[in-house]
Amino acid sequence: MTDQDRLTAIQAVVDRVTSWQDGATEGTVEDELRHGADEVGVDLSEDEVRRLADVIQDRHGAVSAAEVLAGD
Repeated sequence: MTDQDRLTAIQAVVDRVTSWQDGATEGTVEDELRHGADEVGVDLSEDEVRRLADVIQDRHGAVSAAEVLAGD
């Protein structure tokens, strides 16, 4: 899987979680990110899961996985 393919898959997971996360606890968001990543066959580190979950919780809107994970 190329880096771009990985990022595209992660973005799909982030979009799905973001679409329903309003009011969900951070633990739930993290669990759903892990579950979605498993479904699409992408490994996310615990740090990546936490960073994505934090941004999803803070923004309550569109989240760019590329921006959040930049520098990895």
